[in-house]
Amino acid sequence: MKTFIALAAATATVLGTAAYAQDFKMPVQARQGQFAVLAINLGILGGMARGATEYDAEAAQAAADSIVAVTMINQGPLWPEGSDSMSIDGTRAEPAIWENLPDVLSKFGDLTMAAQELQAVAGTGQEAIGPALGKLGGTCKACHDNYRTPE
Repeated sequence: MKTFIALAAATATVLGTAAYAQDFKMPVQARQGQFAVLAINLGILGGMARGATEYDAEAAQAAADSIVAVTMINQGPLWPEGSDSMSIDGTRAEPAIWENLPDVLSKFGDLTMAAQELQAVAGTGQEAIGPALGKLGGTCKACHDNYRTPE
């Protein structure tokens, strides 16, 4: 009987752990997708700001609009506790996020505001993009410095 109970407990632990880990798959993929969309559009605007690609007001505006749209996504469901780099593979989210979630969400709010400022100037000319991108990049850095595991 003791063997059966031990085996049942071990099985429940293994199955429970697998189910628990699976609960994080979609939120982690969603937040990584969100950051990938940000990176793609920041790359478009960065290329224009540096002169590596020709400035195109319509493309610049579309990229800035996409950045704003992505920052408007409700962050709560994307950050379930336990979906950090110490608990699961495939993420660079530091455990400190959940110890300081109000700070993280505040920093994300700063990103949103900087994205909206970029959106307001992206279609007005190449010279306006660089300073707005710099401000937006500063908001990214403010969060990454404390809450993202280095590569």
